[in-house]
Amino acid sequence: MLEKSFQEVTDNIKSAITSTQLEIMNDANKKLVNLYYTIGKTLEENSNWGNKFIDNVAIELKISFPNLKGFSVRNLKYMKSFYNEYKDDNEFVQLVAQLPWKHNITLMQKVKDKEICKWYMFKCLEEGWSDSILIYQIDTNLYNRQEKAIKHNNFSMTLKKNSDLASNIMKEPYVFDLIELTEDYKEKELENKMLEKLKNVLLELGSGFSFVGNQYKITVDNQDFYVDLLFYHIRLKCYIAVELKASEFKTEFASKMGFYLTALDEEVKDENDNPSIGLILCPNKSNKIVDYTLKFINKPVGVSEYKILDKLAKEIQNKLPMQNDINNHLDIKE
Repeated sequence: MLEKSFQEVTDNIKSAITSTQLEIMNDANKKLVNLYYTIGKTLEENSNWGNKFIDNVAIELKISFPNLKGFSVRNLKYMKSFYNEYKDDNEFVQLVAQLPWKHNITLMQKVKDKEICKWYMFKCLEEGWSDSILIYQIDTNLYNRQEKAIKHNNFSMTLKKNSDLASNIMKEPYVFDLIELTEDYKEKELENKMLEKLKNVLLELGSGFSFVGNQYKITVDNQDFYVDLLFYHIRLKCYIAVELKASEFKTEFASKMGFYLTALDEEVKDENDNPSIGLILCPNKSNKIVDYTLKFINKPVGVSEYKILDKLAKEIQNKLPMQNDINNHLDIKE
């Protein structure tokens, strides 16, 4: 009897091929970005040749390398700007070499603050964002919503570990593209529209979220209870219950969430899972009432506002990620 099945052997080979492909792609990308940096340096050092210098360089390169793309006048100007942007910061030079060229152009054009730019760079590497996702996150001001926002939760008091990571999944506010909602929408309509556009909801929640179900039934002592949306977070290794509210935050929302989390921990979670976390989303809230309420809840609960985009600017709509982008970077399968 063979020690390994044919499928195991071929799976190992395919895994080795995929791993090597990624290494080759990453190495090639670093070499390409470093090449562009070097070309940008040369263009800057010889800029005294006049306004037509870059145009003439582009023509010469086109003649010498007719089948190569990426050396247009516009791209050569990007290379020159790229060099000038990062020439005095070696840490940035090392960082940008890990990002695709298109990402670097986006960051140069859209983010002027160096520290915020660096934050987005690390996020790209950590989350595996495509360029379209990066543009969307910048356009919806993710940095201020996630890093600068005051987050209202009790994670530090109720979680023995991963409280910082749990806090980092929160934003203030969440921004959802659900433009078909009626003016006086109900919670059920909000939930249905979110399910229709689940890929956008997962993008807003962040990587690591895997959708489990909506109106997820938990039976306790022969009574059925339903969680609006239930996710599992791969990195936190726990269930995350999301309750959607169409009204301002009320203290009883947290009590109800506390019950759901207890039921999830007792009836659903595995012994290897961490304690379940609750997220209550409301259109508005009193921060003081939220903070007072969460002090007396012994389960990890966070409360955030959400905003519904009535309409997206045309340039943002065109840059929203497609389904393949989401599948490549988030933990959800078709």
